[in-house]
Parts: sequence; structure tokens; C-alpha cells
Amino acid sequence: MFYKLTVSIALGFFVFILWAIYQANTGSSNLFFDLIQPLPYGDKLGHFGLFGLLTLLANLASRCRTLSIGRFKLYWGSIAVSLFVLMEELSQGLIPTRTLDMMDLAADALGITLFSLLTYFIATNTRISRTD
Repeated sequence: MFYKLTVSIALGFFVFILWAIYQANTGSSNLFFDLIQPLPYGDKLGHFGLFGLLTLLANLASRCRTLSIGRFKLYWGSIAVSLFVLMEELSQGLIPTRTLDMMDLAADALGITLFSLLTYFIATNTRISRTD
């Protein structure tokens, strides 16, 4: 039951992020953009939180499966979100209504990293961890 709920929440959150990206790509405004815009570094905090939370959800939805590279273990969910973020951020250089911003990419990377560490803490203290 927990697994199905986690997958559903992760997919729903991913669809929300896709919608937000579409809104930004088309130059549209929405309530979420309006709420975060007046905050200092609000855009960067949004990147950190959105992609960090997506990372945690993706890791939990994949049952914390890992890929071993040498002595390092990387979560499949973290890898998937990292690739998605990299493609999305780089594509902004091709979209007239967007700006390629390396600080956004840095905020994304920090969120992915910290939420991957949170995944590690959760996985080592629960029974949801499964390495392949």
C-alpha cells in the first residue's frame, strides 16, 4: 500500500512540475509564480525544493534502488531526476521566454544532493531500501 501511494504521489508531483515548466515556457503566470516572485532568491528556493522533493519521491517510488559505480552507490531516482533537470535547464537556452541560468542548475543540484542524503537516512532506518 505504501509503495502504490508513493508512486502515485511521485507521478502526481512530476505532472505538477511538467505543468509549471509549461507555464514558464509559454510565459504564462500562475499563483505559484506570483507567490515565490517577491521572496529573495525565491526562484532558487523553488528549484531547490521542487527538484529536491521530486528526488525524494522518485527514490522512495523506486524503493531506494541503487546503481553501484565503483565504491559509490547512486539512487536510480536521483539519477533520473538529475538527467531530467539537466535536459530541462539546458533546453531553456533554446526557448525565447526562458533564460539558461547556471544558478538554477546549482540550486537543482543542491536540492537533489540534500534530498538524496535524506533518502539515505530514511533507507538506512526503515525497511523500504532495496539495492540491485
